[in-house]
Amino acid sequence: MMPPILSIMIILPLVCACMITLVRGETGDEPIVEKNVKHIALFGSLFVLAFALFMIANFDKSSADFQFVEKFSWFTLAGLNYHLGVDGISVYFILLSALLTPVCILASWNSVHMRIREYMIAFLVLESLMIGTFSALDTVLFYVFFEGVLIPMFLIIGVWGGPRRIYASFKFFLFTLLGSVLMLIALLALYVKTGTTDIPTLMHATTDLEFQRWIWLAFFASFAVKMPMWPVHTWLPDAHVEAPTAGSVILAGVLLKMGGYGFLRFSLPILPLASMYFAPLVLTLSVIAIIYTSLVALVQEDMKKLIAYSSVAHMGFVTLGIFSFTQQGIDGAIFQMLSHGIISAALFLCVGVVYDRLHTREISRYGGLVKNMPNYATVFMVFMLGSVGLPGTTGFVGEFLTLVGTFQASTTFTALAATGLVLGAAYMLLLYRKVVFGPQVNQDAAEMQDLSRMEKIILIPLAVAVIYYGIFPAAITDKITPSTQELVDHYRLSHQPLSFNEASLDGLRDHKQKEAEGS
Repeated sequence: MMPPILSIMIILPLVCACMITLVRGETGDEPIVEKNVKHIALFGSLFVLAFALFMIANFDKSSADFQFVEKFSWFTLAGLNYHLGVDGISVYFILLSALLTPVCILASWNSVHMRIREYMIAFLVLESLMIGTFSALDTVLFYVFFEGVLIPMFLIIGVWGGPRRIYASFKFFLFTLLGSVLMLIALLALYVKTGTTDIPTLMHATTDLEFQRWIWLAFFASFAVKMPMWPVHTWLPDAHVEAPTAGSVILAGVLLKMGGYGFLRFSLPILPLASMYFAPLVLTLSVIAIIYTSLVALVQEDMKKLIAYSSVAHMGFVTLGIFSFTQQGIDGAIFQMLSHGIISAALFLCVGVVYDRLHTREISRYGGLVKNMPNYATVFMVFMLGSVGLPGTTGFVGEFLTLVGTFQASTTFTALAATGLVLGAAYMLLLYRKVVFGPQVNQDAAEMQDLSRMEKIILIPLAVAVIYYGIFPAAITDKITPSTQELVDHYRLSHQPLSFNEASLDGLRDHKQKEAEGS
């Protein structure tokens, strides 16, 4: 009998957080207390990673059904269930969350010196909530996890952030809270309309187009902010700039993916008519995000801001692929989210490496680092090329599949989005040239030490993952394809290009009606 893997991964970080609160030491033993706190957090997160790897190893890649399912009623009167499970869409996001948490703890090992106990507790609680978000199969449970993430992230930015941390943390909180209130109203409306909070049941429920439009917009308000999409992206650069390095890593690596996951789990399967109705709007906003934020990234003088704006552009490719409603597009969107989760996290770690030495993120203060930091220049190059989408890296696979899928839906949107590839190469290569090559005008930069052993332990495995999965993408796509194929079959669009017109809406509506009659 399979153990309750998902519950273990959700509860274990909370148990470790409770253990940290109990760590005590004699007077004068504060360094020992901090060391014990760090080790509890690290080993707890590594155990979660081990369970995540076990889950991946035992995941049936031929099935589109939910696996590792756990379900029992916890509020019979309202029909609410503790319902967990994973499919090909969610399984790798859980692994990504479990992977980046120990990376964040290691990255903070020597760089965070204030309130270590609370800092580690915040990351452990955040890990529990992230895994819960990607495994919840009940709308109420999903909402609790999805919105609970705001609290530890708010504290990480607001307590351990930079000089403008209070402004950035409240901006982050208020932007996401507004969308969350609308999503809560939508979830209540869905419950009243269908009489269930069970997500798999809702996927097969039939509702009229007018109802779906309003619910879709409420979901969109939350997911678009979370990703973030243009024009509700303005909180992201401030949050990244002020957050500590580990905060930026987990924000870019996992939290931004919750918006895309929400579209795949709620908008497409539960609200198909509205998703098709609003697809041109989403594709338009996606193309604007790709081009506009790429141009903004070109003129940035702060390394973190440049990477933050590049994240908005990359998330534009994600929404482009999702709302193409094609097999390749959705596969590419998921792969792009996973790829960006590793690459963007690694890029922020690379910024943190030089920031810890020179205490500035201004691009102009660096230059010629290849001379005294060759190892750093090498791993930075891998992640930079992955962000650009060089063939042989994960970035290429995600963007290529996304554009192939979108091309089947609209050649115009594909052509416009492709300009983002050129702009992306421009700002990333410009950043790399200014930081790594050129004359060493700053003596402090010329005296910086190369990567430490701890930094190599963190960055080299991420660089290997970027190259390995770029060469062998089937290791990921084989597991996600059955679930995305089922999603595409839901639209009867797996063998024909998408046409955004009223005939398509009528055909999809008729298909949904036949499904309902057959059930």
